[in-house]
Amino acid sequence: MEYTVVMSGFGGQGVLLMGDLLAYSAMKAGLQVTWMPSYGVEMRGGTANCTVVVSDEKIGSPIVDRPTAVLAMNLPAMEKFQAYLPSGGLLLVNSTIVKKVENPRDDVKIIMVPTQKLAEEAGDKKMSNIAMLGAFLGASNVLSVDFIEECLDSFLPAERKKLLPRFGQTLRLGKDFVNGNFNQHEACS
Repeated sequence: MEYTVVMSGFGGQGVLLMGDLLAYSAMKAGLQVTWMPSYGVEMRGGTANCTVVVSDEKIGSPIVDRPTAVLAMNLPAMEKFQAYLPSGGLLLVNSTIVKKVENPRDDVKIIMVPTQKLAEEAGDKKMSNIAMLGAFLGASNVLSVDFIEECLDSFLPAERKKLLPRFGQTLRLGKDFVNGNFNQHEACS
């Protein structure tokens, strides 16, 4: 099994944190992992993306031409990376910012995720990235939300441990949204 994912958005949206948490948790699960961040010099407000490769075998390169999934937190990310998805790929789009996919591909699965609404439901609108990660986990089954939640305690620095319950709740809401266990009409309004 090898799963490759590109996560992209504006600097400050927590894109690198999403990738780091996924890579850390996959490593804790005993899988082979690469995490390759990339960001503009302006960081906050500029572009940021990372590539995570998760495999049960050795990984030849962290460079990915055709990711299995793309998590697009903004319009430039969606426009840039959706073209790299192979047929059958997965595109998750932050519908808080991107209202519709222009020229949608019919050969990939597209999921519009109301990340901010989900994060607000969990009590912290700054956790849109964690809602997106939960949605990705629900759609891909690369790792379980339960396992990621277990890893959070050793992943988060001491000053952020008070946020553990919100991280867990936000992950679950993202997963539940994708799996149809969340009131989608309410989330999208």
